[in-house]
Amino acid sequence: GLVLGVYSSEKDDGAAQFTSAGDAFDRLVSGKLRALLSLCGPPLKKGKTRVFHGLHQDYPSVVVVGLGKKNAGINEQENWNEGKENIRTAVAVGCRHIQDLEIPCVEVDPCGDAQAAAEGAVLGLHEYNELKQKKKPVAAPQLHGSAESQAWQKGVIYAEGQNLARYLMEAPANYITPIKFAEHIEKKLRTFSNVKVHIRPESWITTQEMGAFLSVAKGSAEPPIFLEIHYLGGANTNDSPLVFVGKGVTFDSGGISLKPSSGMDAMRADMGGAATVCSAIVTAAALNLPLNIIGLAPLCENMPSGKANKPGDVVRAKNGKTIQVDNTDAEGRLLLADALCYAHNFNARAIVNAATLTGAMDVALGSAATGVFTNSSWLWTHLYEASILTGDRVWRMPLFEHYTKQVTDCPLADVSNIGKYSRAGGACTAAAFLKEFVTASHWAHLDIAGVMSNKDEVPYLRKGMAGRPTRTLVEFAARLSQDSHN
Repeated sequence: GLVLGVYSSEKDDGAAQFTSAGDAFDRLVSGKLRALLSLCGPPLKKGKTRVFHGLHQDYPSVVVVGLGKKNAGINEQENWNEGKENIRTAVAVGCRHIQDLEIPCVEVDPCGDAQAAAEGAVLGLHEYNELKQKKKPVAAPQLHGSAESQAWQKGVIYAEGQNLARYLMEAPANYITPIKFAEHIEKKLRTFSNVKVHIRPESWITTQEMGAFLSVAKGSAEPPIFLEIHYLGGANTNDSPLVFVGKGVTFDSGGISLKPSSGMDAMRADMGGAATVCSAIVTAAALNLPLNIIGLAPLCENMPSGKANKPGDVVRAKNGKTIQVDNTDAEGRLLLADALCYAHNFNARAIVNAATLTGAMDVALGSAATGVFTNSSWLWTHLYEASILTGDRVWRMPLFEHYTKQVTDCPLADVSNIGKYSRAGGACTAAAFLKEFVTASHWAHLDIAGVMSNKDEVPYLRKGMAGRPTRTLVEFAARLSQDSHN
């Protein structure tokens, strides 16, 4: 099969404006493609398709897909590069058409941006069907022509990174336990000589005095794991690393503060923070990015056993601060508190944590963007600029003292794990809580609860766990590595 792009006509005469690959193919078939398109009715709108069969013996089926305006660039209102997003969407739609026709291979028009085209193809075709007997036929995407093969390959690596996060998040919690998660990542990184993976057991976590993390883990029969990854891509292995920290709750029942049963199955993806940061490091290694990255993922389940945290319990974090656990379903911040303390051991250039932390974040922004809380405008700028390119957007949220007071005004301990006004500003009070465990001057907390899954909002992702914002983290790391070089 072949997927070709066509731009929206600037005028209303409806003459199709092909990409260069589309023009070349039309010449190959003596102008038949253009003629057929004009006979098929009005010009193709963005993301809409037409399928033609029997035009050329090498391509039994050709899908022509609308790319929107030819010179669409950065849309200031939307905070993304519209041209790139149009290509990702169009290519994904076209590739799925070929897959539905049960054609095993699809060649993709680079549409003027082979990286975006590759991302659209690889992200658009991904589906989790590991456990089904009846599987959809797999369509393998490849570049049509050879002019932009390097950019295409880069796009494939970016998309495969996000697909790894989607795979981990989508898999059932009895398949991706803390140890299975760690082993899966370790296997992915085994081939890289400049990566070390440490799978730390409960005994190590205890010696590190991570009392907050252990208090969550003790409610489950699954032992906790602290996954630590060192990617040494920098020219000097002693250069200050970028440290990624990810919340790794492989299933979140809510603990004693039990969640409603409706929709609880989605909490298999409550390790989305760990999935995205670990997948970003796998991607950085595949791209051979010239910087050092450390990944930290506290992994456990949050379950309501007789040993579980009880509302009102007080636990002690690694930095000595005591935490009153007023709601056992606000457990992610307990894991992160200890992991963030540990992250300060590495003289980091920046610490970035990601977590499916609060339902309040989903209420605030929905699935449009990841909420970013940061004490560093330098860090924010890098994340924001990266997200414009990837189309996986970020939005800055407040870290006011106003919220800090709501978690530090606590009757029994130094800090409470929920704000004293309960639902008000829940994502902001969660960020304020984390800030109590950070002394680094460049730190960002990404609350990814709203972007955890996809219904139909991102057209080039199927329904299911989204693996967002893995590509933004990778692009951010790539920008940081360029900074080091300059």
